[in-house]
Parts: sequence; C-alpha cells; structure tokens
Amino acid sequence: MEALDGNAMGGLLHDVFGTELTAASAVCGHCGARAAVAETVVYLGGPGAVARCRTCLGLLLVVVDVRGVRCVDLGGLASLDVPGADAG
Repeated sequence: MEALDGNAMGGLLHDVFGTELTAASAVCGHCGARAAVAETVVYLGGPGAVARCRTCLGLLLVVVDVRGVRCVDLGGLASLDVPGADAG
C-alpha cells in the first residue's frame, strides 16, 4: 500500500468532524511528537483509512465504515488542537 500524507484524509476528516483538520496539531500518544495532521503518514484502501505518526509510525487514528456505520478511533492521539476552535 502506498504511503500518502495527511492531506489525503482531508475530505474524509471534514465529513466526520465537520471542520478542516489537516492544519490541526496532533500529539502522538506513543512518542509525544507534535505535527500537523497534514504531516501524518496515511494509508487508504482496504476497509478504511489509517494515519500514523511520521516520527515513530505509531497508530494515531483510524476511520472505517462497518455495515454502513462510520467508525472513528482516535486512541493513538494524546491531543488534537484545532485552529480556531473555542477553548471553552
């Protein structure tokens, strides 16, 4: 499978979260590296999309469709800071 950058997931993430996330700052829960979602390593195809940390290749997020239900796993993220999002 070909590795892409996080921009390849931009439309999918917008569909899921209703906002632009490629500029969001993601912190890897495995190694603590901070980078824009656009800088993640993404694999598309199969049952869904996978984003991995560019530093340690730890799994950050997975989006899959299961029997018509979109499932999102953000378990590999320590945090996700969206520019312009309200803090309160």
